[in-house]
Amino acid sequence: MTVSVPAQVGPAAPVWVLLEGASDVAAVRVVAQRAGVSLEARGVELVDMHGATNIRRHLFAATEATDSPRVLGMCDAPEAPFFVRALRRVGCAVDGPGDLPWWGFQVCDRDLEDELVRHLGEAGTRTVLEELGLTQRFAMLTQQPAWVSGSFHDRVHRFAGAASGRKELMAGALAGALDLDALPRPLTGLLDAISRSGPTFEELRGAAPGPDRTAEGRG
Repeated sequence: MTVSVPAQVGPAAPVWVLLEGASDVAAVRVVAQRAGVSLEARGVELVDMHGATNIRRHLFAATEATDSPRVLGMCDAPEAPFFVRALRRVGCAVDGPGDLPWWGFQVCDRDLEDELVRHLGEAGTRTVLEELGLTQRFAMLTQQPAWVSGSFHDRVHRFAGAASGRKELMAGALAGALDLDALPRPLTGLLDAISRSGPTFEELRGAAPGPDRTAEGRG
């Protein structure tokens, strides 16, 4: 059965944005700031879950919160099944990953870093590496036998995760270089959701997606 959900909530409702890691938090924070979206004014908390497998714990916390929050987030496509199972465990009628945007979760094709690099392209990404002082280090590592194979895109992806803190650093810098008029789809969807009112998680749990399984398709 499809149940209509409230389109508005009280202004005091907190907003939890559940993200897989620190690099996602860094990218979302930078893009929101550049887009003029005040997270603090909207009561938004960017939550580093320290891994997709922790989504269940955070959703349970949302069901038990004294003031039910709006729950939004973003996940990598390979991790989407964790989010589907966790939502089901707290009573949400989720058929599969295709329903996740309706429940407030944007899905990246591979992961957010992948989305950022694809949108910037090789030239834009190299500019960011240069600005971060990482050009020489990237060149040295990619000349090693284990790094030679693969596309530029794949090598940058591996490079970002090869040193502690680098993934977070690069995510913020890459996000800062994006064209705000051509953001990756998951970031656009998340910013749109943050910028408008919507049902709390407790209100949303009593609903089910209709034929339009996007966030805009909520009745």
